Amino acid sequence: MELLTCPKCQNNHIVKSGIVNNKQRYLCKNCKYFFTVNKIGKKIDDYYVTKALQLYLEGLSYREIERIIGVSHVTVSNWVKTFNIKKPSHANYHPTYKIFNHLELVEYIKNKGLLSGAGMIITELGDKFMLIKWERFKD
Repeated sequence: MELLTCPKCQNNHIVKSGIVNNKQRYLCKNCKYFFTVNKIGKKIDDYYVTKALQLYLEGLSYREIERIIGVSHVTVSNWVKTFNIKKPSHANYHPTYKIFNHLELVEYIKNKGLLSGAGMIITELGDKFMLIKWERFKD
């Protein structure tokens, strides 16, 4: 017999509570939450959640993150709300990003002119690398 846990509080003190649409219904005795079965929907790897939140904090928009990671911008927005992330203001800086494979990244870093005058971070993105660069707005 499979030991079920409550999807809301993860407590295993549950009891059967009738049948709905030919599915067994359960009641969590701890939080009084009714549920039918464990959700088996798509679960996104925590790596991508963390990466999306990092990119958001670096100043990228939801839609830019969507294009880079391949996760809906609405999902990214929901993650930001769930984890209560506050975006710092980047009033004096403008973040730009580039996606490179390994050889392209090495060639880019060899050019010292492209590296001066800006802060940057390089992060792994699957089999590619993302370079985020902050440049001050020119007055």
